[in-house]
Amino acid sequence: MSHTSEWKVRLYLFEEDQTTKARLELDTGTSKLTGHGTARCAPQDTDVPEIGDELAAARAMENLALQLKRTAYGDMQAVGAPSLQESPKPYAGWPAGD
Repeated sequence: MSHTSEWKVRLYLFEEDQTTKARLELDTGTSKLTGHGTARCAPQDTDVPEIGDELAAARAMENLALQLKRTAYGDMQAVGAPSLQESPKPYAGWPAGD
């Protein structure tokens, strides 16, 4: 069976007081998910906005990926697939709450 679809993604970056926030919106045509990520520049670090953008965007992508996996697992169970033992968790080294 052949299948083609287009999903739309929009990334918004906001910087204020050495904190960069990212909002990543995914529109699949049938559902919408939003990922969030944050990066902070330590006062002793050189302020390089591109680094904050990269980290915040990557963390928003990780957050969105987790939500998408949870959605897929729920959809799989809804059609009778066995329950997965894997529990989606943030990647090691990623501070909780970002």
